[in-house]
Amino acid sequence: MSKKVLTVDDSRTMREMLRHTLSSAGFEVVTAEDGADGIKKLEESQPDVVITDINMPVMDGFEFIENVRKNAEYNRVPILVLTTESAPEKKQRAQNAGATGWIVKPFDPEKLTRAVNRVMP
Repeated sequence: MSKKVLTVDDSRTMREMLRHTLSSAGFEVVTAEDGADGIKKLEESQPDVVITDINMPVMDGFEFIENVRKNAEYNRVPILVLTTESAPEKKQRAQNAGATGWIVKPFDPEKLTRAVNRVMP
């Protein structure tokens, strides 16, 4: 049984790039288009790892991470932030919210796959 990754990003192109990269590495991939959709898909799919953007409509990545961490069923699921942001204060805010790691876009497919495998339970 393959491990499942939930990706949360408002960019359709980025969602498809992540799906292609992670599927090629053997992961089952579920996608969501913002944080609110991510919460819904989290409960439906029960992923092993989550990758989320920060800047999204409806519910941004910080709020998404905080909501995931409030849910006892998912508060230990690793969450990687994948964003164009690189400001230290935003990294710190994501870490304080409960993010496991931080990757800056554009991503290297091999490095992303290694990062997912490294945090995979």
